[in-house]
Amino acid sequence: MKALITAPFHESGLEILQKYMDIKYENWRETNVLYENPEDYIEKIRKEEADVLITEGDEIDKEVINSCDIKIIGVCRGDPVNVDLKAAIDKRVPVFYTPHRNADAVADLTVALILSQLRHLTEIDRTLKLGDFFVDTAEALTQMFERFKGSELGGRTVGIIGFGAIGYRVAKRLKNGFGSKILVYDPYVDKKLVEEVDGKIVDLHTLLRESDIVTIHAKVTEETIDMIGKEEIEMMKPTAYFFNTARAAIVDEDALFDALKNKRIAGAGLDVFGVEPVDSDNRFLELDNVTVTPHIGGMTIETEIRHSMMIAEDIERYLRGEKPRFIKNPEVLKK
Repeated sequence: MKALITAPFHESGLEILQKYMDIKYENWRETNVLYENPEDYIEKIRKEEADVLITEGDEIDKEVINSCDIKIIGVCRGDPVNVDLKAAIDKRVPVFYTPHRNADAVADLTVALILSQLRHLTEIDRTLKLGDFFVDTAEALTQMFERFKGSELGGRTVGIIGFGAIGYRVAKRLKNGFGSKILVYDPYVDKKLVEEVDGKIVDLHTLLRESDIVTIHAKVTEETIDMIGKEEIEMMKPTAYFFNTARAAIVDEDALFDALKNKRIAGAGLDVFGVEPVDSDNRFLELDNVTVTPHIGGMTIETEIRHSMMIAEDIERYLRGEKPRFIKNPEVLKK
């Protein structure tokens, strides 16, 4: 067997796979090559004589699956949306994936964004870097203390919209580390998980009205697209903060920008936007009450190690005739 690996893949995962197959490793973040055109991908697969594909973003559509002798597909994502699952099932090709691979990473970033806003770290950093901020009198010193006076996270009411793997981890960090009060809006929530953090399940409007901090961790579905619009943002307290490390489509970005610019709400931390990749043209960078990050919530060393091991260990289980843990189309395992 031979694997063509275009996803970022840690050496610990490579070592496992090398026991069973030859490997051609071309990390797309180093080559800057993503195979979105099926003809190009088919040509590459045939050239390498690969029958195992491990990818992060390459499009593995019906044409690719039917044109190549693929035995195994591994996708280093929480959901293998770039694979034609029906075609894989028809050809009995198992599709392994990595659910929750970056849940801890996104939860960590969410907490970091919250603390950054509560302590005005973005505004302070920008002010100091301008080079014309000097505290040379007692009056200037007291003005600085008042201007940058922050708030503590402990005891704050945090409203979490979407209580899956990431929302739950955010709640645990805030409850156990800071003693926050947790409100949850999620029509499909596992009540036992909410109980673990002493949380309270509420409707969306109650959450928005009562929360000091609102953070989004929902998936993009027909129900959640534009779920947070102008009307919902106006329900929030003027002193409340808004955070989105999920998906931009859930929020009316124009309404959020206007609310932040006009200080209708206190501030925000945003990792996702309608137009990406994010660079210095992003309009939210104009605002001192917003912390902007360029969709890096899941970008950690640990995430890469985790997804590499999840894929490699499941392929090893499959080749040994054992039951894989993370397979998107388990029906292909049936004889």
